[in-house]
Amino acid sequence: MIKNFKWLLLVSLTFMACNSDDDVAPVVESSDGKPLTAGSADFSKYVALGDSFAAGFSDNALFIKGQEGAYPNILAQQFALVGGGEFKMPFANDNIGGLLLGGNVVAGPRLYFNTKITPEHPASTVDPVSGVPTTEVTAHLSGTFNNLGVPGAKSFHLLAPGYGDVAGVALGKANPYFARFASSATTTVLADALIQNPTFFSLWIGGNDELGYATAGGDPAVNPLTPPATFEAAYKGLVAQLVAGGRKGVIANLPNITTLPHFHVIAYNQLTQANLTVEGVNMVAALNVQLYGPLHNALAYLGQGDRIKLLSTTENNPLLIVDENLPDLSANLKAVLMGGGLDATTATVMGQIFGKARQAVSTDLICLGASSRIGKAPSVPADGIASPSPSLSQLGITFPLPDRYVLLPSEVDEIEAATIAYNLVIEAAAEANGLAFVDAKTLMDQLNSSNGITANNFTLKSTFVTGGMFSLDGVHPSPRGYAFIANKFIEAINAKYGSNLKGVNIGNYPVLFPATL
Repeated sequence: MIKNFKWLLLVSLTFMACNSDDDVAPVVESSDGKPLTAGSADFSKYVALGDSFAAGFSDNALFIKGQEGAYPNILAQQFALVGGGEFKMPFANDNIGGLLLGGNVVAGPRLYFNTKITPEHPASTVDPVSGVPTTEVTAHLSGTFNNLGVPGAKSFHLLAPGYGDVAGVALGKANPYFARFASSATTTVLADALIQNPTFFSLWIGGNDELGYATAGGDPAVNPLTPPATFEAAYKGLVAQLVAGGRKGVIANLPNITTLPHFHVIAYNQLTQANLTVEGVNMVAALNVQLYGPLHNALAYLGQGDRIKLLSTTENNPLLIVDENLPDLSANLKAVLMGGGLDATTATVMGQIFGKARQAVSTDLICLGASSRIGKAPSVPADGIASPSPSLSQLGITFPLPDRYVLLPSEVDEIEAATIAYNLVIEAAAEANGLAFVDAKTLMDQLNSSNGITANNFTLKSTFVTGGMFSLDGVHPSPRGYAFIANKFIEAINAKYGSNLKGVNIGNYPVLFPATL
């Protein structure tokens, strides 16, 4: 019987919290030292359309403090200096984060960086804050809202009637965040923006068209990749209505999302010797005798010995994963294992489990969501699959991580190709309609460089936790990251419309939210 192995994703880093979480006053000086002006733009009625970035989603949740620091809210504070009007936000109920649907928790609390060191907690970890969400989806917010950022929204969702119908949320036909504040059950996000007769808009959408697929490990059954033609039709439709009557605005393209920290926290060879030690006994030798050795020999007989090799007794070891691109050797494995003396039942199970399995390599990207599942027993609700064998039931160790946790090189290429196609559409829309344009792709490339980006004497990088740009979910910006994004939008607006807003000092925004707000 193969024993259960421990798995802890410990972020062993020393981290100093920066700045307070007090409200930040807008900067009143201009960018050029001249009197403040809106230029040719009219900010009197500003609406923001987009996804979780526009909403201020951070640390894997939507909560009040995160929403207050959303880039559209920072933009609105700047616009108010040159005639901008009120900017209404559909605030959550608390700073815990998460959602309730009919009293049941459907989205969990936000994350925080737990630096408390004790014998039971020997290293810093990323943990959920204490408390139960109080933001109820069915408690509808009345009125109109300027910030129409909807976490989870894809491009075509902004045009979809019923996307805010609370009755469709439990069925997966509507969005719980939009359902809280949609003007009606049949409206669209775009309609709720246009009904306000906006004078200026921001649109940053498309991230979820690829991100949902990427964070699902490229598994279309969990979350499909939006076809470029679908994205093009939706995006052109959005922009055409937003610019009607000569309305001005700012749009942004998309970064290469597979370079987000979400995909680079867990290494392909994440299994340390400590992970493979149970009650003080290193189990590598037992694993090699009972599982990895027989599998390697059987696969080698079939000419596929590189799929699974013996584990190292001294170095980190690769995770076991499913590679759907591999030929299915289930029947062949069963036959070879039986020929080697294994009973039919066990050989059948091993063939089923390892027919398309291999050890991960450096070009595989492991999703951050796998951190809570590695070493655990696979289950259909959590992982989409269960093990037919109790003794082969440790994800990534004795049972391969399913597709939803791993981006294969072919899937990375597929996502990057879609990103290129989406960005061509976005850039063409900016050029054709005379809109301000933010090159988020180039910014992300710079954040991934060794030098990062320096602003207000602070350096931002994409590095998880310590880089300052991203929050603890590895996808959404930190408070400082959102301030940086707002400044880049302001720079683009100034350049296009002749305004001279200065933006904010990103140093006035914290890198991470504390456990208690």
